[in-house]
Amino acid sequence: MRRILVAVSTTALLLLFSAGTAFAATSGAHFKSATDSVDSSGALVVSFDETGLGNGDINYTLTSDATATYACLNGGGNHPKAANKETTSGSLSTGGTFASKNGRVQASLSVGPVSAGTFTCPGGQTLVLASVSYSNIVLTDTNNSVSTTLPDISKTFFAV
Repeated sequence: MRRILVAVSTTALLLLFSAGTAFAATSGAHFKSATDSVDSSGALVVSFDETGLGNGDINYTLTSDATATYACLNGGGNHPKAANKETTSGSLSTGGTFASKNGRVQASLSVGPVSAGTFTCPGGQTLVLASVSYSNIVLTDTNNSVSTTLPDISKTFFAV
């Protein structure tokens, strides 16, 4: 009976110590860096480095408001003078899960752009993304309730 009591007590203490250690390892979670950019397809790309994490999988969400202007280009690659362009906007979000290695996650998430919806071009013209902008960009580590806000960013592909 005494051996069982010692074994149960030892196991309980080991579990309690492990839980305390895991909490202590994640309570210092913070973003060391986070940068945003717009890639060649118009997507928002957020690259980040978060430290102070325990080991295991860390879940992230990326949210942003986005505006995109689509236009029609003729066969010569020019935007006709007609008013054949469309601006769309909306809220975007994505998520990802990354494994923490030695208490650190270095990764990237991308989202967007908002779609052109039902906007189409007349025959002989090609639909292109003319410009895109992102605002209210927030990256959140949902495991540790840590967030960082990134600066607004935009990119113009074609002047219309």
